[in-house]
Amino acid sequence: MLEEPDRVRAELDTLPERPLRIAFVTETYPPEVNGVAMTLAELVRRLQARQHQITLIRPRQGHERVGQTSPSANQTSQVNGRLPIEEFLVHGVQIPRYSQLRMGLPAKRFLIQQWTSQRPDVVHIATEGPLGWSALQAARRLTLPVSTDFRTNFHAYSGHYGLRWLYKPIMGYLRTFHNLAHCTTVPTKTLQAQLAASGFERLSVVARGIDAERFHPRHRCEALRAQWGLAEGDFAVLYVGRLAAEKNLDGLAVAFEAIERANPRARLILVGDGPMRAALETRLPKALFCGQQMGHDLARCYASADLFLFPSKTETFGNVTVEAMASGLPVVAFADGAALELVRTDENGASVDLADDAGYVSEATRLALNAAACRHMGVSARATALQLDWETIANRFEFVIRGAIQSELEPNQNSQVNAPRPIPLR
Repeated sequence: MLEEPDRVRAELDTLPERPLRIAFVTETYPPEVNGVAMTLAELVRRLQARQHQITLIRPRQGHERVGQTSPSANQTSQVNGRLPIEEFLVHGVQIPRYSQLRMGLPAKRFLIQQWTSQRPDVVHIATEGPLGWSALQAARRLTLPVSTDFRTNFHAYSGHYGLRWLYKPIMGYLRTFHNLAHCTTVPTKTLQAQLAASGFERLSVVARGIDAERFHPRHRCEALRAQWGLAEGDFAVLYVGRLAAEKNLDGLAVAFEAIERANPRARLILVGDGPMRAALETRLPKALFCGQQMGHDLARCYASADLFLFPSKTETFGNVTVEAMASGLPVVAFADGAALELVRTDENGASVDLADDAGYVSEATRLALNAAACRHMGVSARATALQLDWETIANRFEFVIRGAIQSELEPNQNSQVNAPRPIPLR
C-alpha cells in the first residue's frame, strides 16, 4: 500500500476526529447481489458504527418509490449503536444485459438542493454511471470534497460483448471522471500502477475487506454435500459469481472438463446466475447449478467445497477470491486483482499468468487430484484472508476521505482538481 507523503499525514493528524457527514452515491446496493453492492454496504456499516452520519443516494429497486426512505439524518436515535442511514432513492433504468441491476439517471438539480440544505463533509461516489456523473458535477458546483471508487473494469468488459472499439472512449470517460475528484480509491497496488500509467491521478489503495466470521470453514456441511450428490471421497469444485461472458466461463468449462477426465469423482458446483447459464447447462450436463445464494447459504456453499476455481481476467479485485480463502478453500486463479496479491502457488492455491490458459487448466487439474494438499493449502488460504479484516479497511478509507477534505481546504495546492476539464469526445 502506497502511503501519502509525511507532510499530508502530519496535517491529517491535526484534523479534529469528529464524526463526519458522508454522502455515498452508488448505482447499486443491497438487496442487489454483486461485489460492489455487498462490499460498499459492509463499509457503510463499519462507518455507521464509528458514529459517522451516512446519506445514501441510489436508484430505486423493484417496487420502491422515489424519495426519502429512512429517518432524517437529524434524528439522533440509534439502532445497534449506529446512527440511521438517511436514504434517498432516485429514478433509474435497467442496465442492458444485466436484468437484475439498474443505473441511476442524472439527478444534479436534486443533489444541489439536498447538499445545499444539508452540506456533507465529503461526497463519495462509488460508481461512474449517469447518477455518479451528476453527483460529481453537483459536488464541484458546491466546492465539496469528492472521493471516488474505481471498482469495475467496464472498459475491459467491452471486448466480451463485441464492442472492443469502445475501449478507448470508455477509458477516456473513466479517466476524466476520476481525475475530477480529489482522490480515487483502488483495491490493489497493481491496479493503482496500471491506472497511473494510463493517466489517472491521486490514486489511493483501499482493499476490500472480508467478514471472516461469516465466511468460515466451520460452516462445512456434510448434509449439503449429500444434496449435491457427493459421497465420501468425492471432490467438489466450486465457482461463485455471475454467469456471464466477462467472467471467462469458457475457461472454467475447459478446466473442469480436464478435471473430470482425470478425476471422475469430481463434480462442478456453480453458484450464481446470468445470461450464460443455459449454454453452460448444455455444455456441462453433470454440473450442479445452485442459482444465486446469500447469507448463511452462500457461506455453506463455500465451506462445503474442496477447491475454488476463479477464471475471470477482468477483475478489479474479485471479492469471491477472498470469500473462498476465508472459507478454507485453495484458489486457482489468474494473476489478476486480489489473486495477484494474495494467491501463492502451492501455499494457498495456484496463481497463473493471464496469458497462460493451458497453465490454468494444468494447475486446476493438479490440485483436483490431491485432496490432502487442498486441505493443507486451505488452512493457509484462511490465514491469508484474515489479513483483510474490515476494521483495517475502514481505518484506511477514513484516512483517505479525511485527506480529500484537507485537500479541498488547500485550494492553492489543488488548482488541478478545481479547474474544469473537458469530456473527451473520442
